[in-house]
Amino acid sequence: HVQLVESGGGSVQAGGSLRLSCAASGYTYSGNAMGWLRQAPGKEREWVASIVTGGGTTYYAEFVKGRFTISQDNAKDTVYLQMNSLKPEDTAVYYCAAGVRGSGSRGVDKREPRTYGLWGQGTQVTVS
Repeated sequence: HVQLVESGGGSVQAGGSLRLSCAASGYTYSGNAMGWLRQAPGKEREWVASIVTGGGTTYYAEFVKGRFTISQDNAKDTVYLQMNSLKPEDTAVYYCAAGVRGSGSRGVDKREPRTYGLWGQGTQVTVS
């Protein structure tokens, strides 16, 4: 059964930290992109960060650079999003997503939701 299971969301005060986890199962993990995207109420889903599994190349949206870090544990097929210096505008449902075959290639736009073919259920992050 192919799935992504997220954990680690919650409520935190501004300036605080959270770490999100995304465990992949039944999925060809290495070499594809894994991403985190978020959606706030009334807004479109927006890309946050991506990592190419195996090689570890990372990509970040400008608004999280210096605050968020995406990382991987290849032995566990798990991707993490460490979020520091959280702001109220970071409040959203955060989704983990696994890229389609070839998504790890340089020419693939990691910011586009269509790059990802498998999505987690989402985890709520609330910053007050």
